[in-house]
Amino acid sequence: MTETTDLGREHAVPRLPGEGGGLSAVEDWFVREVLPLEAVLMQFLRRHCREKADADDLCQDIYVRVYEAAHAEIPASPRAFVFTTARNLLVDRIRKRQVVPMATMADLDALHIANDDPGPERAAIASDTLRRLQAALDHLPERCRQAVILKKIEGLATRDIALRMGISENTVNRHLTLGMIALAQSLYGETADEGGAL
Repeated sequence: MTETTDLGREHAVPRLPGEGGGLSAVEDWFVREVLPLEAVLMQFLRRHCREKADADDLCQDIYVRVYEAAHAEIPASPRAFVFTTARNLLVDRIRKRQVVPMATMADLDALHIANDDPGPERAAIASDTLRRLQAALDHLPERCRQAVILKKIEGLATRDIALRMGISENTVNRHLTLGMIALAQSLYGETADEGGAL
């Protein structure tokens, strides 16, 4: 396996021999989701490695494992996957040394950064919020609802929304403004008459 530096990053995405010049889905995911975690990952590794070079080497090993695993299936939670991989590699290195400082193991066991799964309370709150949001969306006028969904959920630009809906960009902006105000009023009980800034 060779590495390429065409991404201009300190830690390049590993590329298998014979891969083309464009980014594959895995490479795009890696650049978008994994590489932005580098600063936090290096901070974590430096805290648990005695030598800076060890942290750098371990970071590369983590990237290779994450990248190779993503070829089989892209993880749903990249942050959790990266930090679980980091933790596992650290534990493997500690086991190989057969000298386990108690403080190191206590730090690793106390680390909850790898678990991004919401607890039951957060899941219940999120479910309730989604239910209320869906009810608020259902009460919007059809064109406002369509504009809000295209902009906020599908992420389309105003120009693309205007083309899809067959209306002007100014009309799209008006639908978006009215829709967002109505959603805020429905979700938070604020009205413009009460002086709430929306």
